[in-house]
Amino acid sequence: MNRRQFLASFAGAAAFAQSSRKPNIVLILADDLGYADLGFTGATDIPTPNLDRLAQSGIVFTNAYVSHPFCSPTRAGLMTGRYQQRFGHENNPIYDPQNYSAGLPTSQITVAQLLRSAGYVTGLSGKWHLGAASKFLPSERGFSEMFYFRGGGHDYFKQELSGAPREYLIPLERDGKPVAEPEYLTDALAREAAAFIRRHHAHPFFLYLAFNTPHTPIQTAPHHAEKVKPIADEKRRGYAAMVTALDEGVGKVMQAIAESNLDAHTLIAFLSDNGGPINVTASHNTPFREGKGTVYEGGIRVPFVMRWQGRLKPGRYQQPVISLDFLPTFTAIAGARTPTNVDGVNLMPYLQGQKSGPPHERLFWRAGGGVSYAVREGRYKLTRQQGAAEQLFDLDADPSEQHDLSSSQPDILRRLHAAYETWNRSNIAPLFESPRPAQKKKG
Repeated sequence: MNRRQFLASFAGAAAFAQSSRKPNIVLILADDLGYADLGFTGATDIPTPNLDRLAQSGIVFTNAYVSHPFCSPTRAGLMTGRYQQRFGHENNPIYDPQNYSAGLPTSQITVAQLLRSAGYVTGLSGKWHLGAASKFLPSERGFSEMFYFRGGGHDYFKQELSGAPREYLIPLERDGKPVAEPEYLTDALAREAAAFIRRHHAHPFFLYLAFNTPHTPIQTAPHHAEKVKPIADEKRRGYAAMVTALDEGVGKVMQAIAESNLDAHTLIAFLSDNGGPINVTASHNTPFREGKGTVYEGGIRVPFVMRWQGRLKPGRYQQPVISLDFLPTFTAIAGARTPTNVDGVNLMPYLQGQKSGPPHERLFWRAGGGVSYAVREGRYKLTRQQGAAEQLFDLDADPSEQHDLSSSQPDILRRLHAAYETWNRSNIAPLFESPRPAQKKKG
């Protein structure tokens, strides 16, 4: 064999190895992102070229949901593929490293554990928020490499490495050890994610990049703020700068994948953990009603993209899907075990044209132990927000949920209510309550 034949043979073997290896999986989660604050969802004042490019080259889900209207319960569902009400994770856990009750129950199997068992290197960069005690930490839930913080939020510039700091000032940790981090937090998380990809380019990996942005506090770096200077409203401008930081971070991840020649071997999924808290951050959920914390569309419908070059044809998918679908989708393409008790559905047969129709007959939500709940069946949605009566909406005709049909369509209302009651019988009461905000002292 001459040199040219040898090189051709080597190149052919390398190509075969790449084509036959298990696909990499990158799951990117934004925090409190407004539905309409990206270019591909309608934003005109916030530049998001990287996320727009991801959407253009992937599938945009136009009826995509998370399983809860705020932070930690959504993450519990995302990690397990199960409605978190099944196992009592319906509230945000208190940040307390000595509290061994408030966190994702160890009886629940995570997607990281399943993929690690299938031979994947598993990495986390970002916000954890599934319990601060040792038994709840990502090292115990299937992650091999970690750069993260335990709590539900963090200052973007500061941390305290000694003493007992407040939740938003706790140290970042690398594989369980506190580390000093001088870089703007969003930039640091993207840096670590890109480094993980380059470090493991030759081996199947699962990367969970859980950005803290654009969650409060509204804190911006000058190089991001420069991009949104024309925005007049100060709060909106600060929030927008944080969204541009998110976009830039996604761009760094996409660049690392491309430079590692992994575009055709990597499934990228992007979503937010809930709708934007419109009055807190000046985020926009247009055209949807309300925002974070509610079971109206503005609280639970989110930007949602999946890209796998050469395997998923770019376009738009209009059937309702939910974040619970990620686990069975990921385990299916990885050849990993899928637990029989998951509520999510493997989306690949639907996205590749092997199955038609809706992946789910109905989708369900419950918050506050049942003070708020919702059911979606096709075009119809029953909603009960705390303090209000049940309402019925036709989301095809009325995505903004302005016209209650409960009086004109009582049969549909009763059917959806009965469906909710049946589903709810398989749930349990919350295992822990969300921490109460500190009360200001009088006088």
